[in-house]
Amino acid sequence: MFTRREILAGGASLAAGSTIGVFPATGHASLKLGDIQLDVVSDGSLTLPGNFIFKPMPKDELAPILGKYNQSAEVLTPPCNVTLMRRGDRTILFDVGSGPDFSPNSGILLDSLAALDVAPEDVTDIVFTHAHPDHLWGLLDDFDDPLFPQATYLIGKSEWDYWMNPNTVSEIGETRVSFAVGARRRLEMIEDHIAFFKDGQEIIPGVAARATFGHTPGHMAIEVRDRSETVMILGDCIANHHVAFAKPEWLSGSDQDQETAAQTRVSLMDQLSHEKTKVIGYHLQGNGIGYVDKTQNGYVFIAEGT
Repeated sequence: MFTRREILAGGASLAAGSTIGVFPATGHASLKLGDIQLDVVSDGSLTLPGNFIFKPMPKDELAPILGKYNQSAEVLTPPCNVTLMRRGDRTILFDVGSGPDFSPNSGILLDSLAALDVAPEDVTDIVFTHAHPDHLWGLLDDFDDPLFPQATYLIGKSEWDYWMNPNTVSEIGETRVSFAVGARRRLEMIEDHIAFFKDGQEIIPGVAARATFGHTPGHMAIEVRDRSETVMILGDCIANHHVAFAKPEWLSGSDQDQETAAQTRVSLMDQLSHEKTKVIGYHLQGNGIGYVDKTQNGYVFIAEGT
């Protein structure tokens, strides 16, 4: 893993001459499931060192995969795709992006929502897949008050317990200390307005939790259902469109529990490809919408419209 300082330094050096990976604020894609409206809106992008993911992987086998996808081994610029759901009088966000304090190319969620005429006070519910900075740190405004004043909050109980445990900051490892401190500070601000859910639970009508542990100890994917149609909001359990699909069994440097995360990916890829479930990936290419296709040697991400 890399420190936030290293991530910021890498992002600033690239952003100085480029806007690689940054979506226009108005960019979004839409899906309909019965009376459920899903929009994928941008929080910008991250700029990360390649070894953030690639460090534990076999370099000789990795190189041809990266070449196939025209992916640099040195720099990653994944998009940040936030999912907005509207149904009846409910306006639901799945994660809240980075805010202004994590990465220089991210933090544009409010502009993206405004392009859909959605204001912060319109949001009724926020569901967290996990509490890493690029999914949680957009929670507070410049005065450290909750940015979405009318929202109720939902998070997996295991995820909450992990980040709120006072021992986590000393056990998580030096490079992740800022993640632990930042998560607990923000979660404490909404402690009186948060509800917890477990694997398999319907947390909102038409919305169910799916345990996808490993990237973080309590990571959850979310299934949005309408009769026979399902869309799975992946969060970071499948976190890129290249090596995660080609070699889901490989350990990834971005995962906190690398062994468990790899087992989760393998199982999930098999299910998603078999059932042809549409997915929305937080860091998958384009707008993150597509599906998983099984190949002779692994899997591929088929982006919507390709």
